[in-house]
Amino acid sequence: MSKTIAILAPGAMGSAVARRLSENGARVLTSLKGRSEATQQRAADAGMIGAEDEAIADADIILSIVPPGEAVALAERLAGLIVRRAKKPVVVDCNAVNVDTVQRIEEIIGSAQAPFVDGGIIGFPPQRGGKSPAFYMSGEHAKDVAVLKDLGLDVRIVEGPVGAASALKMSYAGIVKGLAGIGSAMVIAATKAGAADALRDELALSQPAMLARLEVALPDMIPKAYRWVAEMREISGFLGADHPASQIYEGFARWFEHLAEDANGKAVDAELLRAFAARSTQ
Repeated sequence: MSKTIAILAPGAMGSAVARRLSENGARVLTSLKGRSEATQQRAADAGMIGAEDEAIADADIILSIVPPGEAVALAERLAGLIVRRAKKPVVVDCNAVNVDTVQRIEEIIGSAQAPFVDGGIIGFPPQRGGKSPAFYMSGEHAKDVAVLKDLGLDVRIVEGPVGAASALKMSYAGIVKGLAGIGSAMVIAATKAGAADALRDELALSQPAMLARLEVALPDMIPKAYRWVAEMREISGFLGADHPASQIYEGFARWFEHLAEDANGKAVDAELLRAFAARSTQ
């Protein structure tokens, strides 16, 4: 049976997920109000249908895929749209937010008497012919979105309440992106101190797997750094203000903020990271 899925918003991940769903028979809606021409074209290329709020609220499933700082505001908007509807869509928050944030979002969606699922995406946007990222789902209604598996997504149920999927996402991102933060900070420091070649040689001898990871991760993180700022703050919140490691992730947020500003400016540090990665592969 055909399903109508609404995805907000048509960013890099959202549009790629939409393409996968539409290729497998779903009707995929999105909101294009105020969106740029480039975004509208990306949505069209992905098979997304621009729809008014009323149609969005009538979807079978709504996937929230936005930057973490926008997740609560979107939940409030969705609750306002669906509160007066007899038929309620299942709302899935797929954003990189901490447990407290997703529980707040559950309360907002619950105020509209709509079923809610906590989701966490791990992996890259799906490409044509490639595998889907993992969509971890938790909460009472997680099995209500099992149809997404039939529509081409790798859906994995995490046994536990709302918050379990987000806790997994926070933990995984804290490790993977935390390592990228440590690696990039130390590469910049070593390079400015004239020790880049020595660091690279030592990593090649004693930590070849780590060097191989940095060769890929350093240039890859530069255009994404701006998106990681809020995520690092969510991870800091996930640990809790009293946790000794909480400030580490607040520090990573400031570091990624610096890298994002650098990449949009003179790109001094960005070029140092690219140069280190490039020399490593020569």
